[in-house]
Amino acid sequence: MLELKHISFDVHTSDTDKEIIKDVSLEIGDNRLVAVTGPNGGGKSTLARLIAGIERPTSGKIILDGEDITDLSVTDRAKRGIGFAFQQPVRFKGIQVLDLLRIASGKKLSVSDACPYLASVGLCAQDYIGREVNASLSGGELKRIEIATVLARGSRLSVFDEPEAGIDLWSFQNLIEVFEGMRRKISDSSIMIISHQERILAIADEIVVIRDGTLADAGPREKILPGLIGTASAYAGCRPKKYVDGE
Repeated sequence: MLELKHISFDVHTSDTDKEIIKDVSLEIGDNRLVAVTGPNGGGKSTLARLIAGIERPTSGKIILDGEDITDLSVTDRAKRGIGFAFQQPVRFKGIQVLDLLRIASGKKLSVSDACPYLASVGLCAQDYIGREVNASLSGGELKRIEIATVLARGSRLSVFDEPEAGIDLWSFQNLIEVFEGMRRKISDSSIMIISHQERILAIADEIVVIRDGTLADAGPREKILPGLIGTASAYAGCRPKKYVDGE
């Protein structure tokens, strides 16, 4: 479904020239949940932004369903079926959850149409459908609402950049259950999750390890995960993040 061919990404400023992604080639097939892990600063989030179109590769090609989308904008990639969820969901003052779901789906959803998307991420639609997407929502609530918008979009490839960032332990447990539910329901689509968390790696079909901007390892969970247990990241000793209530 998605193929990265020799993707590289360089940053050039007045102070530095740095190669962030170095000749990465990768395939993500249909009906797969792929977890991307590795040391902090290794290029995982940059790779996700390159796929979404937020950044453009310095060299290489990105192919979706046989089409070269390397030069397409974020909007055009979304139209082709690539959904992206940020580490920190955006808060929209004055926009209700229902409005956000309508924008995501591109349809004039009724309340009854929109409610199943909230229910699928463990939120009571009656309590949330009319709420504003603002500071009154917790980090965990915002994460689940953002996932609901990705579901409403009906993406061919849904990319989640460290979805566990900034949420408490209770919300993290619910997040795992949401992804497990998504995994059971995917048919002709795929999910890509950037994460250090072993519990997320444990539900993946395949695991990709990015280190120093390169593809350090990739393969089925059964092959890759045993070497990551206790580190949640390959080769560099990255420890999994610890979660406490309110953190």
